[in-house]
Amino acid sequence: MAERRDDDVGTGGAVKERARTNAKEPALFNVVLLNDDYTPMQFVVDVLEQVFQKSPAEAYRIMMQVHLNGRGVAGIYPWEVAETKIDTVLSRAREDGYPLQATIEDA
Repeated sequence: MAERRDDDVGTGGAVKERARTNAKEPALFNVVLLNDDYTPMQFVVDVLEQVFQKSPAEAYRIMMQVHLNGRGVAGIYPWEVAETKIDTVLSRAREDGYPLQATIEDA
């Protein structure tokens, strides 16, 4: 006689299928830097390189987009990461006395 295991109980001997979980990718959000008339361009480039890990060329390109268009996307992240990036940017700006602003938008 075959030994009965606890995981066979209630299935009538049928094979159980594992429930598949479809892990959804987290929603992504744009971190957008906004232009102002007081924050130096070099400070924005430094923030983009240090906080958003952009190359010097990419940081300069984004800074110019902010300068010319009034806004520029610094990066695309899940909500919690985007919030942390903005908090870091705003803290650094306030420490140095600049009014740089950043927002989160749907990607």
